[in-house]
Amino acid sequence: MVLPPGHPSPVIPPMPVIPLMPIVPRMSTPPPPPMSAPLREYLEFEYSSSSSSSEETESNADGAGVFESDTHSGSPEVTISALTETGQAESSIKVPLQRSYTGTKPVILSSLADTPCATLGIPGLLDQFNATLGTCHTLDTPSLPSLLDDCIKNNYDFGTAYARLRAVWSADNHRNSTILDELRRREAGDRKMRQEVLVGNRIVRSTLPPRRVWDLCANRVVSWWSSSAFLDWSQTRGSDTTRRSNVRPISHAWMHEKDRVDVQTPINGYEWPVPIPTDANLDLIRIEMLNLELEYTWLDVLCLRQKGGTKEELRDEEWKLDVPTIGSVYQLNKVVIYLSGLGRPLTLKEGDLESDQCWFRRAWTVQEPIDKDNTGILAEFHKQLRAIDSIHHLTRRLSLSPAMFEVLSEMQKRVSTNPVDRIAGLALPLLSKMIPVYHETGLLEDAWTALVNEMFVGNRGELFFWYPEPGDAGKKWRPSWDQVMNKSLPANEISDMPVRHDSETHDDWYEGPCVDKGFVRGLAARGTEQVARRGKFIVQDSDGREYAFGIIARHRYPIPEDTYTLLGMDPAKLVRHPVQLRLLGDRNPRPRTQYWVIGRRLSDGKFEKVSVFEMADEKDVRRLSALGITETRRNILI
Repeated sequence: MVLPPGHPSPVIPPMPVIPLMPIVPRMSTPPPPPMSAPLREYLEFEYSSSSSSSEETESNADGAGVFESDTHSGSPEVTISALTETGQAESSIKVPLQRSYTGTKPVILSSLADTPCATLGIPGLLDQFNATLGTCHTLDTPSLPSLLDDCIKNNYDFGTAYARLRAVWSADNHRNSTILDELRRREAGDRKMRQEVLVGNRIVRSTLPPRRVWDLCANRVVSWWSSSAFLDWSQTRGSDTTRRSNVRPISHAWMHEKDRVDVQTPINGYEWPVPIPTDANLDLIRIEMLNLELEYTWLDVLCLRQKGGTKEELRDEEWKLDVPTIGSVYQLNKVVIYLSGLGRPLTLKEGDLESDQCWFRRAWTVQEPIDKDNTGILAEFHKQLRAIDSIHHLTRRLSLSPAMFEVLSEMQKRVSTNPVDRIAGLALPLLSKMIPVYHETGLLEDAWTALVNEMFVGNRGELFFWYPEPGDAGKKWRPSWDQVMNKSLPANEISDMPVRHDSETHDDWYEGPCVDKGFVRGLAARGTEQVARRGKFIVQDSDGREYAFGIIARHRYPIPEDTYTLLGMDPAKLVRHPVQLRLLGDRNPRPRTQYWVIGRRLSDGKFEKVSVFEMADEKDVRRLSALGITETRRNILI
C-alpha cells in the first residue's frame, strides 16, 4: 500500500506500512494445493463484521432511501479491454483478468471519461447519463440544468461528472429533494464528521470512511460522500458502530524506487503524481477489479494525497486524519493484495519472502503459477500465509487485550521509508479507542508516547508487568520505542492488568495489590532468555516474622539484591476467563502465574519500576495473600 511511500503497507505490511488491524482475517479459501500443483486460486482474508450487507439500500438522515436506486437493473452489457483502454493487444497482457471485462455494471470507456463536458454540452451530458444509467431525466428535472452547467463551468471531463453524479442520479429524486440538495447534504455531513473526530491532537473515533474512493465504473477518484459507496456512518444498529463497506481496498508490495514511475493521470484529476511499478497500468488494474465484481475500491496512491501535487499545502492536514485511520477501510471488507507489486502477477524467487518489499498481510490475490519444482519457496509461502491467520487469532475473538507483544514482534520485522509510520500502523490492532494525529516529521518517542497514552489499558498493563526493564527514554514504567523495536520481547499471554492514563494530569497509574517492603535475592546475575532464573522474595509480617516465596525471572535483566516496593496482579484475576480457556483448548480453569513489578517508592510517593518477576506456585500465591501484608493501592507510575 502506499501511505507515505514506504509504509510496510496496510499493515503489518506492502511497503508503505499500514495499520495492523484489530480484527483479524480468517482464511476463506480451501487449503493450499499440493506442492506440485500450480498456485492460481485467490487466497483471501475477510475481516469479520456484525454489520449488514453492503448491498442493502442505505437511507438518508430522514430514513428515506431516496437516492440509492439500483442503476444496474436492465443495464446493457458493456465490454472494455486492454485494447480499448491502453491500445495493448489482449494477448500481450500477462494477468488474465486484466485483458478484458464484460458485464452489466454501468461502466464507461476511458475515451468517454476523458471527453470534456464542454464538448458534449448540456443536452449531450444529459443523453450520456440517461443512456449509461438507463434513466429518462429531462431538462425539466429540478436543478438538473444548473447542475450540468456547473460541470461545464468547472471544466470537468465526463468521467469526473459521472463519478460525482451517478450515485444520486435516480429517476425518483425529484419526489423528495433535488439532486443538488442531496449532494450538499452529503458533503456537509462528511465535512462535519471529519471536523468532529479531530479534537486537538487526537482522533476520537478510530473508524472512519476513506476521504476518497476510486469509482471503477467512471474510472475517476471521487469524494466518498458523492459516491454510491456512501454510508451514513452517524447511524448505528444496536451496539454496532461500523458497517461493512462496499469498497474493497487494494494493498500491494511497495517497489524499489528504480522500479517505479510517477504518472500523471486523469483518474485522480492530475492532482498529484501517482507512483506505480514501471510495468503496471492503472487502466488494466481497473479491468481486473471489475472482473472481481468491484464497483468501488480504495488504492492508497490514488486516494491518499501524495507528495508533489498541485495542492501540497493540503497534504499535511489530510494526513493528520487520513493516515492513522486508513485501517478502517481494510477492517470493513475483504482486501485484494498484490504480493509482487501493484498490478503485477505473482512471482517468487529466492530471497523474495525475506525482502523489505515483500508484503504479507490479510487478503491475497494469486494469479500466476509458481514454479512447481521450487517447493522450498512454495512451502515458505504457505507457512507465511498460515502465520497471517494466527498473528491476531485472539484479538479478533476477545474483547480483552489483544496479543500485544505478538503485534510488536511482528512490527519489528517491518520496514518503512518514514520510521514514524510503524507507530501509526499500530493504533488499530492495539484497539486504541482514540488515535493520535499523524505527524510525518514527528519524533519517534513522542509518537510512541502519544500512542501509549491512547492505548487499550490492558496493553499498557502488559508493557508494565511483562517488559523486564525500566524505560530508557523518559517514562520508566514502560519501554521506549527503541526498546520495543530493537530488543527481544516477552512471550504473549492474555491478560487483564490495566494501567490507566489521566489525560488532564498526564499521570499513569495502576491500582492493585502492593507490598511496601520486600527483599529480593537470587536474581542479581544476568541470565539468559532460554533459562528461567529462580530466586526468593522475603517479607515480614507485623510481628517481624519472615516468610520466603519462590519467584522466577524469565528474562536476563539482573535484579540486584535489595529491598523493594512491589506491585502485583490482582489474585482475583488469576483464573482464566472461560472464553480464554476455550480459545486455548483448556477446559479446566486453574490459577496461573501472578506477575509482580518491583521498584522503588520515591519521596513524592510515586513508583519507579526496576524489573519484573513471577510467582508461579499456587500455594505461594495463596499464602502471600493470606498474610494480610498486601493492600490495594493506587500507585502513580513514573
